[in-house]
Amino acid sequence: MELAGPGPGSEADQRMQAETASRGAKRKRTKELNQKVAKFKRGEPIQIKQIGDKKLKGKMRHTERLSSEAAVAAAKTDEWLLPAEAGTLEAEGMERTWRFSQAAVVDEVEIGASRKVFDLQLGELGPYNIDFSRSGRYMLLGGQKGHLGLMDWQSGHTFCEVQVKETVRDVKLLHNEQFFAAAQKKYVYIYDKRGLEVHCLKGHTDVKRLEFLPYHFLLASVGDLGVLRFQDTSTGQTVAQHRTKMGPCDALRQNPHNAVSLMGHAQGVVTMWTPNMSAPVIKMLTHRGPVLSVAADTTGHHMVTTGADGQVKVWDLRTYQPLHAYFSPSPATWCDISQRGLLAVGWGRRVNIWKDALTNKQKSPYMTHNLQGGQLRDFHFCPYEDVLAMGHSGGVSTMLVPGAGEPNFDSYVADPYQRARARQEQEVHLLLDKLQPDMIVLDPSTIGQVCFPSVSGLQY
Repeated sequence: MELAGPGPGSEADQRMQAETASRGAKRKRTKELNQKVAKFKRGEPIQIKQIGDKKLKGKMRHTERLSSEAAVAAAKTDEWLLPAEAGTLEAEGMERTWRFSQAAVVDEVEIGASRKVFDLQLGELGPYNIDFSRSGRYMLLGGQKGHLGLMDWQSGHTFCEVQVKETVRDVKLLHNEQFFAAAQKKYVYIYDKRGLEVHCLKGHTDVKRLEFLPYHFLLASVGDLGVLRFQDTSTGQTVAQHRTKMGPCDALRQNPHNAVSLMGHAQGVVTMWTPNMSAPVIKMLTHRGPVLSVAADTTGHHMVTTGADGQVKVWDLRTYQPLHAYFSPSPATWCDISQRGLLAVGWGRRVNIWKDALTNKQKSPYMTHNLQGGQLRDFHFCPYEDVLAMGHSGGVSTMLVPGAGEPNFDSYVADPYQRARARQEQEVHLLLDKLQPDMIVLDPSTIGQVCFPSVSGLQY
């Protein structure tokens, strides 16, 4: 008589399958953790074997161990604090992502994301300039024929609508949604959340473009006179006033990395300005015709310029040399860079979005979109959202751009779900941590370094 052995469904087999699955899951977690650890490593490891001094070798070995442990701890914390991942648009087989229409994208996403696509028909008051708050929750509209509006664009709630009965050239939200600036026919005006006029900046005349530096509380403006002005919105004082001597200017943006102001001129030149210097710190010849728009990415490594010569050029701000160039069928009137490095270029009724276009030259765009309402005025990527909002002659429209926004936000920097109490606390902290205009430099890493006197400067 023979005893029957364990069958295929016995306890031993089940235990073996569970152990195999557990080992596979553990290997997968280890592989993912190693990939995350590589992101937090501080350069290449030191070759300890080549060090002859035993005491120095021990110190270096201890330093390397601490650095490795810190990278592993940061990777494990990152898994809990940054749970969301960025999306993307993928094509199968012979498909191409730039052929996907917005209707096809909206049909495939969830209901919450599909509600973020809308089209405001405001043709009688356009073309429109738009701006987003730092948290991406609030949108500011400014129609050329005098219409101003502030709204929570995700819920559709409108805070104010004002008809100023004169030309509006540009609008800009200040440190939060409580105040915003509008460049009108002659002066720049400050309004509060209810649409009431708070202040008139008579020192800013004939302004075409506005820009706000949130960490310095500085409102920058430039216009027909070619004068760049910096106004401190916390004290009301004029910090600096620079004459560019290059004629009218309609291209003004800031470098998010170092808060240096970028200006594009009709001579094909891009200049970089700081409040503490009366001359441009950098002057670059970028195009053979007028510069129509300029933008810089969040890392401060790349700059994109568009010109009347029909070129879209990508520049390396570390070497101030061109990396590559793209050609547009018509001169691109506006460009913008998202938080994750997507480049949007627009002209007429068309908008092209390019992926990884800053580091490598791409053969085809990531997405394309044709407006139905009117001619483009400007557009901006919404922070922390995969949305591109476009202001045009027919009103305001939005489109979904998967992978454009940062999926995780820092509530100490920008909180889309911020309440009144948290907003008040943040405003106090921002004022206490406000940076001085003299700290705006090309290389922010030089702040805090010790300047040693030269030997010739020493006196005995």
